[in-house]
Amino acid sequence: MSLYFIVLLGTILGPFALSFDKKVHFYTFWKILFPSILLVGTVFVLWDEYFTRSEIWGFTPKYLSSIFLGNLPIEEVLFFVLVPYACLFIYEVLIAYFPKFHPLKASKIFGFTVTFSGLLFGTFYLENWYTASACILSAMLTIGVLFVYRYSWYTRFFMMYIIAVIPFLIVNGVLTGIATSEPIVWYSSEHIMGIRLFTIPVEDLYYNYSMLIMIVWIYEELKKKYGYYLEKKR
Repeated sequence: MSLYFIVLLGTILGPFALSFDKKVHFYTFWKILFPSILLVGTVFVLWDEYFTRSEIWGFTPKYLSSIFLGNLPIEEVLFFVLVPYACLFIYEVLIAYFPKFHPLKASKIFGFTVTFSGLLFGTFYLENWYTASACILSAMLTIGVLFVYRYSWYTRFFMMYIIAVIPFLIVNGVLTGIATSEPIVWYSSEHIMGIRLFTIPVEDLYYNYSMLIMIVWIYEELKKKYGYYLEKKR
């Protein structure tokens, strides 16, 4: 079993085991969860494939299995299913156990910070493909969700993302070499700013933010479509 797969297994075991919690009953959301993950995951796999072909990032073979989809190890493809699953589990736990907790002011400040910093980094480092694409995309998505459509679910998304930062730092820390002699995932210095949280390029925060907000957006639209509840704008 590869180290990358062990990291993914540690990410999913808890959320999957607790998916049958009587108050959260996360398994009942699988009907809309997996289409949301697969739709967005396909976009990010294609993005990942292109960046891997372009050597903007890559993988150290000794930490991987021998199974590849194109240029991507199977573990990398699974990342776009298992990590969102774990994060959306947190999202539903917050709804089930803290239904009245809506830190609107904090979420707006957070959204403004993502937008401002994303546009700032993205335009200042426009020639750095990873920086520009991840940061500008996160800013544009936040503008749409929070400032144009003003979806109330952004408050829950904000809380989910903040909580998920802790396991994110652990998982991405291992992937980027905090505990190994070589990183499982490496990045070209020409396409990142060089600002890191421990071993993690700061762009990863914007990349994962973009992936998760897109998934939650589709997830919430499917909730409305299938009558899970009627989402209201502020």
